[in-house]
Amino acid sequence: MKLVFFLTLLLIAPCAHAVSIRASADPVKDERPIKAEDKEHWAFKPLQPAPEKTGIDDLAKPASQPADPATLIRRLTFDLTGLPPTPEEVTAFTREHIQHPASSIEHLATRLLASPRYGEHWAQWWLDLARYADTDGFEYDAERNRAWQYRDWVINALNSDMPFDAFVQHQIAGDLMGDEVATGFLFACPDMPDLNNQDERRHVLLNDIATTVGSVGLGLTVGCAQCHDHPYDPISQADFYRLRAFFDNTVLTKNSKPLGPAVRVFTEGIPASTVFVRGDFKRPGPAIQPAFPRVFGATPPQADRLALAQWLTSKDNALFLRTMANRLWQQHFGTPLAAIPGDLGHQGEAPTNPALLDWLAAELPRQNWSLKKLHRVIVMSKAYQQKAAQPIRLTGEMLRDSMLSISGQLNLKTSGPGVKLPLPKEIASTLLKNQGESTKDVTEHTRRSIYTFARRNLRNPLFELFDRPDAQMSCARRNASTTAPQSLMLLNSEFTHGIAAKLATDLNQQHGSDATALITAATLRCLSRNPTQQELAIGQKFLQKQTVLTPGFREALADYCLALLNSNEFVYLD
Repeated sequence: MKLVFFLTLLLIAPCAHAVSIRASADPVKDERPIKAEDKEHWAFKPLQPAPEKTGIDDLAKPASQPADPATLIRRLTFDLTGLPPTPEEVTAFTREHIQHPASSIEHLATRLLASPRYGEHWAQWWLDLARYADTDGFEYDAERNRAWQYRDWVINALNSDMPFDAFVQHQIAGDLMGDEVATGFLFACPDMPDLNNQDERRHVLLNDIATTVGSVGLGLTVGCAQCHDHPYDPISQADFYRLRAFFDNTVLTKNSKPLGPAVRVFTEGIPASTVFVRGDFKRPGPAIQPAFPRVFGATPPQADRLALAQWLTSKDNALFLRTMANRLWQQHFGTPLAAIPGDLGHQGEAPTNPALLDWLAAELPRQNWSLKKLHRVIVMSKAYQQKAAQPIRLTGEMLRDSMLSISGQLNLKTSGPGVKLPLPKEIASTLLKNQGESTKDVTEHTRRSIYTFARRNLRNPLFELFDRPDAQMSCARRNASTTAPQSLMLLNSEFTHGIAAKLATDLNQQHGSDATALITAATLRCLSRNPTQQELAIGQKFLQKQTVLTPGFREALADYCLALLNSNEFVYLD
């Protein structure tokens, strides 16, 4: 079991292909001074100001023609809420867009940003970064009965458009600001409460917290300095443990006692803050004081976690602003400006458009730290509204929510403990006793995916196949794999067949056996557009032939709906 825990420690800070490893028996005494050239890396420099009245389209001129209205409403609605537009919304927007293109998009963006669905969708982006789950992980994967309170806090904060600097500050030091629930961010890490050596447990937890704060807030792999100086970036091992020292009084473990769910400050029994030689919890080294990484300047005297949070989110912290702007662009366009959003250090890649990244980074505080205003700036740009150069695949959560939505089954109840979805018997049987049980109230099973129970040791099969991260560490960018099992699940799973059957039943009741009306309505629901004449002809032939091969017309219609659910156009955003 200790081996598993140690391997997790290594996973937190991968250092593959390091050019040099510099470890010391006295990391403070042997610490290299920060040199002028250390601050010359592009991400560490101050933001470069742009000329007055510069906008996105001045820095990223559109390369394609504007997208058509049906594409735009589907793109914006998924982008801002994670759900498809209804046929009625598509029709109304298309009509308005013909007469008033710019104002129609502005009205649509305003409506979507005001919807509770916005926070539910964008919360998943942040929870990926926060390595959020409802269980501990490891062998027993024990449930965290109040972890959902932090998830709900994130949703509500985003929906209320909490200023983004405050949004981050509260998650690092909310207990010092009258908002303890927000600090669930710090304790969202994997944990093994029953570990024999609680000193080791505390060590790994604190290292994870420091690593995550550095990764999320600075876009740097600071965790690579746990055991030795960072091999690429000017972050020493002592820098890492000084950063960790801000959190030393928040973790005091007891055997089998779970973390949190929120941070509290301990005043007694706290071990002294030290570096740990070679990262070994059994080898405490020289004492240290909390401090920011030296490459970013001096730390005020007596700085605490609140001071750390305020420094991190300062409008003068160019690295924080670039990190967040890069991730926001990635969520809207599918590709970040700097290719590795989790590493803006020397091992990362420089941005393809540095001027645009710096402009976006400066725009966030200019918009009074309003994410919603920055969303609006992005979606109102011609760069965003042009025909997409590369389609963006929906996440597993968006696919599930979309299918529930178009079939009229989506339960929009908000908040509360995570819903445990039914699992196939062959999967549920691999879990410990009672862990495979689903929520008894079946009406809960159709709630949005953000409200489903997130188990570390077993992700929902649909989510896992479509690259949901495992919540073992912060994830700045999901993988986007293309595999045969994805297609097989969408084609053969009980869930998608149930969606197709429900959709067919509803359409059949509304339009009878009118093939043209049925194909039109099904296409509008699934693809947010009207079918072409060729698609109508192909669809009619399919229904005729399939009716002969199935028990009846409704079953043939269900097969047609299943085909739409398996189309690239359903799975991808153009």
